[in-house]
Amino acid sequence: MAAHVSLNCFPSSSSPSLLRSPPLSYAKRQPVSVAAMGDDPIKEWILSEGKATQITKISPVGGGCINQANRYDTDAGSFFVKRNRSIGPSMFEAEALGLSAMYETQTIRVPKPFKFGSLPSGGSYIIMEFIEFGSSRGNQSELGRRLAEMHKSGKSDKGFGFDVNNTIGSTPQMNTWSSDWVQFYAEERLGFQVRLALDQYGDNMIYEKGQRLAKSIGSLFDNVVIEPCLLHGDLWSGNISSDKNGEPVILDPACYYGHNEAEFGMSWCAGFGGSFYDAYFKVMPKQPGFEKRRDLYLLYHYLNHYNLFGSGYRSSAMSIIDDYLRMLQA
Repeated sequence: MAAHVSLNCFPSSSSPSLLRSPPLSYAKRQPVSVAAMGDDPIKEWILSEGKATQITKISPVGGGCINQANRYDTDAGSFFVKRNRSIGPSMFEAEALGLSAMYETQTIRVPKPFKFGSLPSGGSYIIMEFIEFGSSRGNQSELGRRLAEMHKSGKSDKGFGFDVNNTIGSTPQMNTWSSDWVQFYAEERLGFQVRLALDQYGDNMIYEKGQRLAKSIGSLFDNVVIEPCLLHGDLWSGNISSDKNGEPVILDPACYYGHNEAEFGMSWCAGFGGSFYDAYFKVMPKQPGFEKRRDLYLLYHYLNHYNLFGSGYRSSAMSIIDDYLRMLQA
């Protein structure tokens, strides 16, 4: 496949527009609980279930453009709290479910989520573990190895998808369960994005060609065994860090269960090097046709960046579509 221009990368944000409602039994079946309403549910949780007796300092934490983030220092340790004053808790439910799923694999470090809920003045919040980041993004080979271990460990018996819809950036990401990966990726990923481009920009060309491609990708998966692996879903450099011991940390997920190769869809914005891939493929061996499928997974994120940030990303998406249509004679 041809090389494609890498443009600027943008941080993740979230919107609840098409998320499903939080299940009523969520507090019983997950390690994260929904808050009871109080004057300050964040403080109430920290001073009870958080096992603190006093909050010593509240400091703003930068880096987000949608949510307000703060570090709460207490005599029981520090907590990371995000608030959003304008939307309900469904967005933070999706984040909590994703973080919990990754955390439970015990393979790569992620912030452990503790509680999400509604704010009495409107909006919502999430409380999670505060991780002190180190001075670098950590060791590339260790990141590759641990990510592969997460993919190997995190499996679903429901197929491809996730328990809730979530967001990729601020774009809704549909995660309806499917037993067929090719159909899931064609419809819920590529099909959704090209329909959005048609609705948003009236882009008939990218819609028509994108639909043709989505219907023709099956042969790219010949002789490939595809298992539903737990994916972070939005793994770019802004969502990768390391803790103070140099261990890799990943955060701000857009989780779902999918083909493990789809995790590399943001590689043009992640800075993965040779040592990362070498370590990854030692744990999760490379499958036939990997190089032919790589740009297919980049395409989803180029289309999403086109829909989020405009025409600067259209040419990269169009170039990938045209290359595949020629290769597949579709």
